[in-house]
Amino acid sequence: MKPPAFLDKIVNRNDAADRIAALPRPVVFTNGVFDVLHCGHATYLAQARQLGASLVVALNTDASARRLGKGPERPLNPQDDRAVLMAALESVSLVTWFDEDTPLELIRELRPDVLVKGGDYDMDALAETAVVKAYGGKALAIPFLDGYSTTALVKKIRGDLAAG
Repeated sequence: MKPPAFLDKIVNRNDAADRIAALPRPVVFTNGVFDVLHCGHATYLAQARQLGASLVVALNTDASARRLGKGPERPLNPQDDRAVLMAALESVSLVTWFDEDTPLELIRELRPDVLVKGGDYDMDALAETAVVKAYGGKALAIPFLDGYSTTALVKKIRGDLAAG
């Protein structure tokens, strides 16, 4: 059986710039752990895609995600699994990774037209925003869909398991 076509959306960082050059413009870029995909993620990514012709998602590697301080067991899903799930989404054009604490260097390499973050970010305070704006790009925040977070899901599961 042939592998699913969406797996072609997953690229290593060394090949990402070449693959992005072939995508329809404008290219929108976002990043995150996206550990346990939920409705909030799907909505956010669909809204991000509406801001351009292509959406690139850069995932924190497992090591990078652990440094975010969400807990020693996080991420729950390893980076390769998270990439497959992300690539399967219709709104996502390309998936890659970054191992640093922030995607700043990756953004410098890829030069997306639009940088998008979740609504909890102060876009003007991000170094990534300054980089994108310096070459003529835009940086925008998309409000979160209230009531959805991976951290809340993990707490809910733990509570249910502790009670049961």
